[in-house]
Amino acid sequence: MKLKFHSRIYLGIFFPLLLLGVVNFFMVTMIMKDALLEENRNRGISIGINLAARVTEPVLAMDFFRMKALVDKTIGLSDDIYYTFVLDTKGEPLVHTFQDGFPVDLKAVNIVSDNQDYNIRVLDTGSELIYDYAFPVIIDNDLLGTVRLGLLRTKVQEAINRVMLSAFLSTGMVIFFAGFVGTVLARPITGRIKILHESSEQVMRGKLDSKTSPVLKKNCWEIMNCGKLGCPAYGNVNHRCWYIAGTLCPNCTEGEYAQKIWSCKNCQVYHKCSGDEIQSLAESFDSMILSLKTHLSELQNAEKTLKEQRQLLRTILDSTPDFVSLQDLQSVYQAVNISFCAIVGKREEDIIGKADFDLFFEDMAEKNLRENLEIIKTGKPLKNQEEIPTSEGKKWFHVVKIPVHDPDGNVIGILWSGRDITEFKEIQTRLVLFQKMESIGQLAAGVAHEINTPLGIIMGYAQLLLEEVPQGGEAYDGLKTIERQSKICRRIVADLLRFSRHTESTESITTSLDVNQSIEEVVSVVEHTYKLDRVEIEKDYYPNLPTFRGDKEKIRQVFVNLLNNAFYAIGTDGTIRIKTSFDNENDEIVISVADTGIGIPLEKIDRIFAPFYTTKPVGEGTGLGLSITFGILQEHGGRIEVESPPSSVWDIEGKDAKGTVFIIHLPFSKDREIKEEIIDGQNISIR
Repeated sequence: MKLKFHSRIYLGIFFPLLLLGVVNFFMVTMIMKDALLEENRNRGISIGINLAARVTEPVLAMDFFRMKALVDKTIGLSDDIYYTFVLDTKGEPLVHTFQDGFPVDLKAVNIVSDNQDYNIRVLDTGSELIYDYAFPVIIDNDLLGTVRLGLLRTKVQEAINRVMLSAFLSTGMVIFFAGFVGTVLARPITGRIKILHESSEQVMRGKLDSKTSPVLKKNCWEIMNCGKLGCPAYGNVNHRCWYIAGTLCPNCTEGEYAQKIWSCKNCQVYHKCSGDEIQSLAESFDSMILSLKTHLSELQNAEKTLKEQRQLLRTILDSTPDFVSLQDLQSVYQAVNISFCAIVGKREEDIIGKADFDLFFEDMAEKNLRENLEIIKTGKPLKNQEEIPTSEGKKWFHVVKIPVHDPDGNVIGILWSGRDITEFKEIQTRLVLFQKMESIGQLAAGVAHEINTPLGIIMGYAQLLLEEVPQGGEAYDGLKTIERQSKICRRIVADLLRFSRHTESTESITTSLDVNQSIEEVVSVVEHTYKLDRVEIEKDYYPNLPTFRGDKEKIRQVFVNLLNNAFYAIGTDGTIRIKTSFDNENDEIVISVADTGIGIPLEKIDRIFAPFYTTKPVGEGTGLGLSITFGILQEHGGRIEVESPPSSVWDIEGKDAKGTVFIIHLPFSKDREIKEEIIDGQNISIR
């Protein structure tokens, strides 16, 4: 854990003083100790030499009384003299000062030779230390004996302890006083730094009203005796006037702090109100907070305006039915609207940051990339109509791509927008088809009427001749052939007339019919024939299907045409599935006829309802079956759709996804009447 600043200051003051005090303490005590020990040593030597000189004569005379008097007098000189005694040349005691008898172990512990002035040894009795001095007693270089002197170290140690205590107390007092002074000096600094720290934390929490600089005794308007109430510094006790822009003082330079500080430094207000470095730091901090608060307020206002504009733009973009997207130079999407999300089938957050290759098929993505590179290179917009795959299938769009420029005129992105024109395209296709069919129908009606009369005459005369010519002859067989081929031509003419909607023989008979029953009647006729080629018919009728008002024969013709087409597409070994249902949402009867045949090529699927278009060989079909079916359903207000291959919902169980399915939609209405004329051509929907 790191130390705080005030702790560092305290340690910075106390630690050097403590270290200095400890060093001084040990140095003083060592010097004093050495001095006291040296003084004690010298004193012992002095006493011992003096005693050795004085006992020379008594030792020579063997005057034990005088020797005893001298040693007793010596031991009485000081309390720290523990013992003294005199030994003869053989080391035997002559006199001593021991009360309880002479300790014989003491005789040989300290021996001095006749060529030494003295010898000192330290003796440890277990309870205290004794400095033992040995001095030779010599006359004319002859050794007469030895004087021994024992000094206790107690007195010396007590003196050393007193010196150490005095040194410790004096050092401690110096350290305490220095620390007290340092604390008194450091506390204002650390306190103001703490205020700065707390203020900075409040600023980090978003509180921009904190104040760190001290309150002035006199403010600028008081010092200058100024009555300019309009001055931004007037009455502002939280900020210094030299930090405030736009002050009205005649000596101030206009502008922010950087422009006016040089002139403010010569002002008497600055000299009286400016403080030390810490105060200047606090004042600068307050000014910085004021500036930050001002800029933050401006940013918040700008952000609010941007949010409102962005929301307005988003509302406009999302409310338009056109899809809109913005891509950068790498074709990465930066913004999209709701319509674009619906086309891609993804959420906005799943599109932003992705490129075309992440959202579209490879061919579509490559096409977009080529267009984007060309727009970036040339700077020219692109307009065209194209079919785009969406989450709901392929749709036609009127597409516009324009380059987006920065203020310098450089291309920085591409704005891609498009309007759904699928319905327009379908109407356009239906209108062209309707006009084509109407023209062909008129032509077919005219041709049929012109052929019908001579064809009737040919058939009538052939039938009259058959009554007169005997059977079995060549003439009879020829007339039969004429009759048979005339009937075929008559059927073709009838198809033409039916297709043109202008037959002269019959009118549409409107009845209430059961669709399931009508289909079953047709199936019962063709089912046996189909089984000969191993083509099975599967039926899935919706129970209680509402009745439908229409021409029963024409509706049956629709089912005959669709079943025959399915049978021809299969050939042999296949399945035809017929399914009926009711769409409650649209009030429609839905009939599907699916087969497992060869299917219809995609490039031909848009042409199958055109008259005289057929995929059958010459002589096997007129190409009017689906056209007639289309016309009959138009008469009844219905429509027909085709899928090849069928989607999974129409797929026959156990079969591969191939073949074709035709889906018929018949509107259900109790009071519905059959319309005889062709509606506006919008009743076909080809996918």
